[in-house]
Amino acid sequence: MDCANVKSTDVQKFAPHIEERSTFVIAIVRALLVSLMLYTGLSAPAYGADKITPDQVAKMSDRLQADITDRITPDQVARMSDRLQADIASIQMLDALIEGASDHDMQSLLYRRDDRSFKLLLNLDKLAQAASTLPEDNEVRASVAIFLGEGLGGVGKGVLQRTSKLTARIAEQRVMLTELSGADLVVAEAKAESLENLRMRYYVALVTLIERRKEFGLSDGTLSGDLLPMLYLQAETLTGRIKYTGGALDELNERIVEDTQNADLAVARNGMARQQELDLAHLEKLIDLLARLGENPAVYKEVLLAQSHSIKVSALGAGVLVSLLQSGWDNVKIAIADNAPDILFKLLLFISILLVFRYLARLVRKLVKLACERPGNDMSTLLKDVLISVCGGVVMVFGYLIALSQVGISLGPMLAGLGVAGFVIGFALQDTLGNFAAGGMILLYRPYDVDDFVEVAGASGLVKKMSLVSTTITTFDNQTLVVPNSKIWGDVIKNVTAQKVRRVDLVFGISYTDDIAKAESVLASVLEEHEKVLSTPEALVKLHELADSSVNFIVRPWVRTEDYWGVYWDITREVKMRFDSEGISIPFPQRDVHVYSQSPG
Repeated sequence: MDCANVKSTDVQKFAPHIEERSTFVIAIVRALLVSLMLYTGLSAPAYGADKITPDQVAKMSDRLQADITDRITPDQVARMSDRLQADIASIQMLDALIEGASDHDMQSLLYRRDDRSFKLLLNLDKLAQAASTLPEDNEVRASVAIFLGEGLGGVGKGVLQRTSKLTARIAEQRVMLTELSGADLVVAEAKAESLENLRMRYYVALVTLIERRKEFGLSDGTLSGDLLPMLYLQAETLTGRIKYTGGALDELNERIVEDTQNADLAVARNGMARQQELDLAHLEKLIDLLARLGENPAVYKEVLLAQSHSIKVSALGAGVLVSLLQSGWDNVKIAIADNAPDILFKLLLFISILLVFRYLARLVRKLVKLACERPGNDMSTLLKDVLISVCGGVVMVFGYLIALSQVGISLGPMLAGLGVAGFVIGFALQDTLGNFAAGGMILLYRPYDVDDFVEVAGASGLVKKMSLVSTTITTFDNQTLVVPNSKIWGDVIKNVTAQKVRRVDLVFGISYTDDIAKAESVLASVLEEHEKVLSTPEALVKLHELADSSVNFIVRPWVRTEDYWGVYWDITREVKMRFDSEGISIPFPQRDVHVYSQSPG
């Protein structure tokens, strides 16, 4: 039945189908037919509209929403019929107001009429959905099926006509946006978005209507054929706008990076980003509607995934992923084909610059090493290693910076990023940085050097290797100890070999019955005869202590540091041999025990 030609005679033709139904069935069909004619823009009786106030209509509509359930009874149908009539009367009153409204109020009344009509269509849909759950031989289900098959023949076209008019209003609103600015522009954008949402609700209602008819085994006629072109046109429009806006956003982001202080760029970027989000949301809804109609919206899902900042689970699919991968690979091939000569030249230039600076870094290291090893340069091994490494590293850093700048990579953001990364890394590696700081203090004050014999942090041995982080020590029994610099600098450092001359401290004891002068002469002779004992400072031999079992002499010769242990062992051996040959005894600890006896009594 053509909605544009529906008249009261059509209602009479429909009446024989329901003559044998009960009173509540006739009432609901009557209400639905009236809503059909009203919704499609046709005239219909007021059905007592003059007895209903707008407040009563609103309350009835709310109660109608609460009464629609998954399963309905005849009594509920009768009540819904009365309340649908109230909604119809309210919309009729609104239509009458629109005809005499001023241009200033026209847009608001049209929006209100569309919103109320949409709610009425939702109520009818819920009624049909509830009726579909009833048994097939139920009178209510049969009546609703007849209504969907004959009474709603023109509802789809009526909704499409409303949607077309709404699209024209949206286009007019979009044109106004180009002439406005400031607060007026914000208001106009909000109104346009409100109309967009209303149009999307109409699309949803149409798709739902098609699904309801299919649930009752009815054909949708030409409704799908008329709706699909509108959905595809809207989807193509949104897709083009999304891609265009995405490219513009990329350009704005690049300009913002170059000019971070430009507030106008940031405002423009935020406005475009918000519009992009709205368009993506609308495209997602259209994709869902196309899928519900049995179409394959994979091409639009690809755009949704590519332009959206978050991955939508509903947009994923094997076909979409394959399409995205294929599109990405095609873009890579095109980019390589277009920019291959430039890329190859920049790559060769990058490698050449690095090779040149690598050679310069090696040359600088050698020159610094020669300078550090010149006679007269009293520098620690650690300082030499640090200077050589730092000079070579600085040259390589300059090489990388120059190479990157030559291939078109901006150094400003990179250096800023390095600063932030350095702060994060420094916070995470506090202990390591503490070792670096201690290594710097050791480098500056030089408390020891490689091959020095030291006692630090509970370890003793020869220093074999030094770095800014740790010190490697080899003990005399050939164990390797790696001690963190922070442990060393925070404790007492004993450098046994720091001086060129050391004093050997020896103690020798003789018996109380031996000749003191002779023993002293023998000790002095042993020191004089040893070739590694230095004459300056002068060696010292003195009677030091009258101990429990011996008379002790201290013997303190001075030697070069590297001769310390050799002299120590040589003198100890020689003194024992001379004492034996001279008849001087070296007593061992002894104790005299005196026993006193006392006779009894």
